[in-house]
Amino acid sequence: MSLMQIAEPNQSAQPHQHRFGLGIDLGTTRSLVAVVRSGKAQVLEAGSTTDTLLPSVVYYPATGTPLVGYDALAHLADDPKNTIVSAKRFMGRSQADIKFSHPYELSGSKDDMPAFVTAQGEVSPVEVSARILAALEQRAASALPADSIEGAVITVPAYFDEAQRQATKDAAQAAGINVLRLLNEPTAAAVAYGLDQESNKESHYLIYDLGGGTFDVSILKLTDGVFEVLATGGNSALGGDDIDRLITNWIIKRLNIDPKDVSLHDKSVLAQQAKAYKQALTEAEQVEITVTVNGQHYQGILRREDVLAIVEPVSRRTLSVCEQVLRDAKLTAKELDEVILVGGSTRMPAIQQVVTEFFAKQPLCRLNPDEVVALGAAQTAHQLVNGDSDNNLLLLDVTPLSLGLETMGGLVEVLIPRNTPIPVKKRQVFTTYQDGQTGMVIHVVQGERETVENCRSLGRFELYGIPPMKAGFARIEVTFSIDANGQLTVSAQETTTKTESKIEIAPSYGLSDEQKEQLLVAGFKHAEEDKNARSLIETKVEAEREVLALESALNEFAPLLSSEEQHTLAEQIQALKTVLDTNDLAMIEAQQAQLKPHSDAFAARIMNQSVKASMAGTSAQDW
Repeated sequence: MSLMQIAEPNQSAQPHQHRFGLGIDLGTTRSLVAVVRSGKAQVLEAGSTTDTLLPSVVYYPATGTPLVGYDALAHLADDPKNTIVSAKRFMGRSQADIKFSHPYELSGSKDDMPAFVTAQGEVSPVEVSARILAALEQRAASALPADSIEGAVITVPAYFDEAQRQATKDAAQAAGINVLRLLNEPTAAAVAYGLDQESNKESHYLIYDLGGGTFDVSILKLTDGVFEVLATGGNSALGGDDIDRLITNWIIKRLNIDPKDVSLHDKSVLAQQAKAYKQALTEAEQVEITVTVNGQHYQGILRREDVLAIVEPVSRRTLSVCEQVLRDAKLTAKELDEVILVGGSTRMPAIQQVVTEFFAKQPLCRLNPDEVVALGAAQTAHQLVNGDSDNNLLLLDVTPLSLGLETMGGLVEVLIPRNTPIPVKKRQVFTTYQDGQTGMVIHVVQGERETVENCRSLGRFELYGIPPMKAGFARIEVTFSIDANGQLTVSAQETTTKTESKIEIAPSYGLSDEQKEQLLVAGFKHAEEDKNARSLIETKVEAEREVLALESALNEFAPLLSSEEQHTLAEQIQALKTVLDTNDLAMIEAQQAQLKPHSDAFAARIMNQSVKASMAGTSAQDW
């Protein structure tokens, strides 16, 4: 008797065929791809070599196919303008926001994400990233059975905003990769360290992630298998590249040369040498340096203590972020169970020393800091692809900045406060401001201030089809939804007609580092000022609504009042309109109080008339 092969719904018809989910760490300077095989996460090597790292570099020659990785890196010294390094720093950012030094010619308007001008034409950061992702996917395809890759979890800095995350997804799509999820890099590291650990007590971890071009800090709480991100912060343009530049400038100054007078070629060569010296100092106490700058030769000794002083501007900025994140999480350094080092730059003894001294504990770094993010992403991808029910780990990322919409008077109504765990969906009901209003503009903003002018605009969309009715009677339900990838969708629905409109927030550029810092710091600095401003605006808006409602009622129900009462009410309304032209909160509230008895009496007569009209012709038997 023949046997029939049976497959469960949504499962492979070939029960022995493995399905793989890739974990991709798309780094600023180096990238990796990992996968779970035989129950263990492992980083995939390049072909027959043992090298797991792929330089995040693409070279665009005048003719021929662009080169990726080490082949591209070989052209950095002799052709820096066509060798694109650290494209991740440009992802989802406007040209106006790019204030760090680079050797590239950029095109495009200041408000758009720039393109690199290369020998093969203009190339966007998304296209550069797509080539790197394609190379990683090809590496995985060569190591795994044919047609077994279901997709990839791609990591991003925790502080990437919506535009930067969308740019990463666009790059993956251009590379032909199915994105299972975007995962914050610190969270991926937590997965790699904590996935197989079981603890009954509540634990707090700080992830200090200093890579080649980005810095991230996250504080995570682990409770009963739930990893929750309590707070996150960072700088998307701070990392090992900046350390290399500081060491490069230190060397140049030894020759009494102004760094501005050094050619791009010499700077590129020096940066590579500086990186080599930095890496050598991971094991050695000092290294001998030999360089040539503008025809001048220099020989000397670079010591670990020299590097500690040289990198102080970078280490100080990282610790400042740590302090802010601890405040956000309402924790002290003593309350942390572990500090976990992630990113190749944390190999530096200078960085390990300042972290150890700041937190007064030895940081955890038993896993390869270059690989830990990719390993965590691979474990997450394995769970998503295979539905691993044996592991009940739950990840809760957070949104880094508050999200809301504009209301009357230019105020911000926050629907999702910053550090809210994602995915998340929040709804709130709003109403119309004027009689007969049939449409409204939904303005989505991001930031920590009370007024729209001090926050960042993310997008606008319009809702039409609201039934005309008295102001305040319409019901507009606005929904903010952030998925597991951090993508924001905002929708608005009129509850009577079910008319709906929505927008997926994907602005053309991200926040600059200065803007990110300003949005957070300004929220604290101007808290009292904003509170007073909000109180004034809310009072004025409410008074203006009352004036509109009374003027509308007078037009319709004036006969219910005597001539003297009409005149008195009109005088009180005009008096309120006059003080509304000022910003004197006390005067506005005082005038509202004077108007209230007259408006209440008018409202009572309107209500009485409505009740009499509805009762007309009704007998006791009807009840």
